Amino acid sequence: MNAEDITITLITAVFFMALVAYISYRKTRGEVSTQDGYFLAGRGLGAVFIAGSLLLTNLSAEQLIGLNGSAYGFNLSSMAWEVTAAIATIAMAFVFLPRYLAGAFTTLPQFLCDRFDDGLRRMTVILFMVGYGLVTIPGVLYSGSIAVLQLFDVPTLLSVTYSQGLLITIISIGCLGAMYAIFGGLRAVAVSDTLNGIGLLIIGLAVPILGLSALGEGSVGNGLDIIVNTDTYKLNAIGSAEDPTPFGTLFTGMVFANLFYWCTNQYVIQRTLAARDLAEGQKGVLFSGFFKVLVPFLMMIPGVIAFHLYGEGMESIDLAYPQLIKDVLPVYAMGFFLAVLLGAVFSSFNSLLNSAATLFCLDVYLPLKDNQVSEVDMLKIAKIASVAIALFSFIVAPLLQYATEGLWQIVRIFTGFYNIPVIAIVMIGLFTRHVPAIGPKIVIVFHIIAYGVFQFLLNDYINIHFLHLYAILFFIEISIMLLIGHLRPRKEEWTFHKQELVDLTPWRFSIPCATTLFSCVVGLYLLFSPIGLVNGLSPVFWPLVLVLLIGNFWVWAHYIRKGFVLAPRMTMSHDSHEVQDQ
Repeated sequence: MNAEDITITLITAVFFMALVAYISYRKTRGEVSTQDGYFLAGRGLGAVFIAGSLLLTNLSAEQLIGLNGSAYGFNLSSMAWEVTAAIATIAMAFVFLPRYLAGAFTTLPQFLCDRFDDGLRRMTVILFMVGYGLVTIPGVLYSGSIAVLQLFDVPTLLSVTYSQGLLITIISIGCLGAMYAIFGGLRAVAVSDTLNGIGLLIIGLAVPILGLSALGEGSVGNGLDIIVNTDTYKLNAIGSAEDPTPFGTLFTGMVFANLFYWCTNQYVIQRTLAARDLAEGQKGVLFSGFFKVLVPFLMMIPGVIAFHLYGEGMESIDLAYPQLIKDVLPVYAMGFFLAVLLGAVFSSFNSLLNSAATLFCLDVYLPLKDNQVSEVDMLKIAKIASVAIALFSFIVAPLLQYATEGLWQIVRIFTGFYNIPVIAIVMIGLFTRHVPAIGPKIVIVFHIIAYGVFQFLLNDYINIHFLHLYAILFFIEISIMLLIGHLRPRKEEWTFHKQELVDLTPWRFSIPCATTLFSCVVGLYLLFSPIGLVNGLSPVFWPLVLVLLIGNFWVWAHYIRKGFVLAPRMTMSHDSHEVQDQ
């Protein structure tokens, strides 16, 4: 880029980011003066904001760069992390969210305190806070900064070293992103996420279309014909043992990794806990699942296009997407792309900040003060905590460049220390009444030791994929808690106390919507497999697709017909009450 192009890019990027900030300010003005307003957006989020915020919280620079790089260097097997997450959103909508909203919980540790005891609450807060502070928040900042450095060559632009450019970029992105979380609370995060999500969808659609046009020498159709008929192994989502994500892991550890992330991870579920009612929460969660099944087209097909355009000559697979962006996006659109990229980074960063502050205030500070803290003081502490966590992440994030294992490896290893025990404990908490608090506490200690031993001491002797290890430890830990519950049950069975602060009526079309979402997951795996596009469509592809379509048509027709039957009955019942009143 020359100086003029850089100037145009920066001006347009600033314009789009300022527009998002202004709209977010208008939407949140006067709504963050209370505790519920700051931490849970006043329990008033609708489906659109929930879905938009979930999408942007989950998708960031590491997905844009990493997934396309994986598709460029290998195949589509890594789409499993995104596509199968749709199934976890179904579990959230039907199993976890109704119970969270019925209990009016603000944080996951609050639920664990209600179900077990305050000791377990403190243990889980420590797990989350250490994970967020040492790896997750710095990792988001670092990966986003790397993407900006790759695309815009910041060191050369500012005449500084690479490390200095990285530090400047991290602090700049961190300060801008922190403003939403510190001054606007969860609602500002959700509004800005939704607006940036619209931008991400626009860019996500534009890049593959422009890439196909470049591949087809001006014709999108010719470009599409090339990728579906040439080197079709690149379109295979059925990963082998040598691929980044073996297909077998979809049915073992990935199930529990996704359940943890979408159903129990505080910084993800917090916007669902802020739903104005159960129906809106279910809509938002399920709609976000539909966005997840679009990810292969938006964030992996460009990597396949890059392979056909550039061959295998890239110095690093992570350079594939930035190079494609440089080649296909016009200069006037680069500012919009930069704004979207930064918006995705801001989303994950400020969501983490808001959730970390929520955990600290409600699960650490408030109990220490015997729950006697005014809302004004609580908001002040939340903002101070957010600033402290942000400053700490500015120190840790640049250090990740010296990690020999790489960012993805560090995040993957560290997350494994707490994701499986958390989802195991939550499931025991929800579906049993007699397991005492000592069971989960033993499981947390056992998991940290066992996982550490397998990862660092026995890894050279026992060759097992980390996702399979997730599943093994999950079932062992469930068994430990059930055994303790059998040998030393609670003196009194736990009783769930409802606090219906919001309407808990389920969404009328939640089941047919979930059916269609699950069908989309199955359909994607049919399409990107030897049954589908790999080596040409097989004879059974269209009959299987037809079965899915017929099944969906029957389910939707049943629920629509059921709705029409119920509506007249409700009207008649209402009329009869009026007659009796008269």
